[in-house]
Amino acid sequence: MNWKEKALAASRLLNLTNAETINSVLNELAGSAIASTDSILEANALDLKAMETSNPMYDRLMLTAERIAGIAADIRNVAQLPSPLGRIQQELQRPNGMTITRVSVPFGVIGIIYEARPNVSFDVFSLCLKSGNACVLKGGTDALHSNTAIVKVIKEVLVRHGLHPDCVTLLPAGRESTAELLNAVGYVDMIIPRGGKGLIDFVRQNARIPVIETGAGICHTYFDADGDLEKGKQIVFNAKTRRVSVCNSLDCLVIHASRLGDLAGLCAPLASRNVLIYADEQSYPYLAGGYPAELLQPATDESFGTEFLDYKMAVKTVLSKEEAVEHISVNSSKHSECIISENEEAVRYFDTMVDAACVYTNVSTAFTDGAQFGLGAEIGISTQKLHARGPMALDELCSYKWIIKGDGQVRG
Repeated sequence: MNWKEKALAASRLLNLTNAETINSVLNELAGSAIASTDSILEANALDLKAMETSNPMYDRLMLTAERIAGIAADIRNVAQLPSPLGRIQQELQRPNGMTITRVSVPFGVIGIIYEARPNVSFDVFSLCLKSGNACVLKGGTDALHSNTAIVKVIKEVLVRHGLHPDCVTLLPAGRESTAELLNAVGYVDMIIPRGGKGLIDFVRQNARIPVIETGAGICHTYFDADGDLEKGKQIVFNAKTRRVSVCNSLDCLVIHASRLGDLAGLCAPLASRNVLIYADEQSYPYLAGGYPAELLQPATDESFGTEFLDYKMAVKTVLSKEEAVEHISVNSSKHSECIISENEEAVRYFDTMVDAACVYTNVSTAFTDGAQFGLGAEIGISTQKLHARGPMALDELCSYKWIIKGDGQVRG
């Protein structure tokens, strides 16, 4: 059997696995992850050695004992969550006596293509197992050693509990296996790409099976004419600098022209993290002299609609809330957008007109995260509208089927 056949067989057997067994596997995996910290970190060190420390992806790639402990805590948290399977979503009693019930079920086999984020291997497996799905992992070559070590730990736990080891499959590095995954019609039910715009575009354009787009975040924060400066300072600083390599980090500050006098103060905290600002023609003079010259450059067309994943940010000046929304509409990836304003009318307009999975008012976009939303965990942030949007947690990893019961009814 090839990997596709094995993954399909594993997914079918999972239909017969009860929730107690799944939770036992997850709890033991959390302990095994901590017990295997040294071997995982040794593998991770090999990956880190091959990457420049200046690469913004370096932080995503790096594992530490503390991060592994955090991953283990997340796995235990998933084990504590209610099972999403077998939920009765709708029940109908027809006049002819038929009972029709809509019940949540697994997708079957879920493929994940992701970049240098080895923690995703643990996250995806735990969420897929909890929702009754087998998973096929295609990580980047940057994290090959780390992913191999992690999947080894997972398979050992599965075998100890008598489950099919191919509930998780790690594909080899290279384009051939990516192409095979994208064309696994009849074996893989859904592909979720997690990474930058280039990866997502490639998967969408080449996959022959359904794709849910996640990960690419070109995020804006609009500082309105009625924005509170102190709130703005905290929100902009947090959204930009908390972790620059994640998809919910701030890429473009949109500011109302009437507040340009506050721009230097609004951006001042960013200088402590050496954030490079690309300022448009209107905003540049207000930052010149008030922001370090070596961290200030004129914006170009390429400065907007760019996911920096780095200590970089663009500034765009607008004359109205309508112009702010128009700029966001043209440049957004429909991930997370924020307005800072004390004006209820402006907020209502922004909430109504901005087309994004998550729309914030006076809150940092850094909160776009399944755990922060109280969903327990997430497999990614969907930026599309079909099936799922925003943080994809356990419920979003399920489909449903109709169960119809009767007593000999036939249709006339």
